[in-house]
Amino acid sequence: MSSTPYSLFPTPSILAIAAHRDDVEQTCGGTLLVQSAAGFSTGILDLTQGESGTRGSASEREAEAIEAARILRVSHREALDLPDGSLQNTLENRLKIAAVLRRLRPRVVILPYWQGRHPDHYTTAILGYEACFAAGLAKLDIPGEPHRPYKILYASLYADVRPTFVVDITPHIETRLQALLAYRSQYGNQSQGAGLFVPEEEIRERTFSTARHFGLLAGVRYAEPFVQKEVALVSDLIHLPVASL
Repeated sequence: MSSTPYSLFPTPSILAIAAHRDDVEQTCGGTLLVQSAAGFSTGILDLTQGESGTRGSASEREAEAIEAARILRVSHREALDLPDGSLQNTLENRLKIAAVLRRLRPRVVILPYWQGRHPDHYTTAILGYEACFAAGLAKLDIPGEPHRPYKILYASLYADVRPTFVVDITPHIETRLQALLAYRSQYGNQSQGAGLFVPEEEIRERTFSTARHFGLLAGVRYAEPFVQKEVALVSDLIHLPVASL
């Protein structure tokens, strides 16, 4: 059973899909704020509920996720019931995600990068992509009209790859941090999991320094990186952003 959605209408034009509550806040929360400020509706689909995490319970993380969604100004957030720590790319799981995609009908989907330390993260990349494809199959036996997102992007902040592009999140860097710190069960100082988690007093510095690194690549102060698999099509060479020299 999925958790009760946090929802404000309209349905999201941009949907970030992640394995765990707080993954989006770490990798593309600033970008969701940028898109919201530009007038686009945004949403988050968390695939698991956090029942296997070292810190916090599923119910604690649900309450924190609702607060983080409010800070990020997303129009919709919900969590599926896929197993935390043992996420698998199965037909059943693809259909669960495809049903959400048909219901929400986003134009853009953001997935985690397809390589990483945590198996749930890179499994989400493959699972999410295949669910996007499946959602467009007319004869698929799930509710809703067929729908495929126009664009699939990969949030690559923790991947050792050169991004295709970055999003300037400078005006929203403080709000992005507030959304992350809404997860007190994960980022508040405590003895449990102390060797695995960043100490609370270091979170701000690490968050800002990482965003600063990607901002410098494009000549802005703070940015979040993304990869797309498609070749970009350009018709206007005069106004291409970011100077070469």
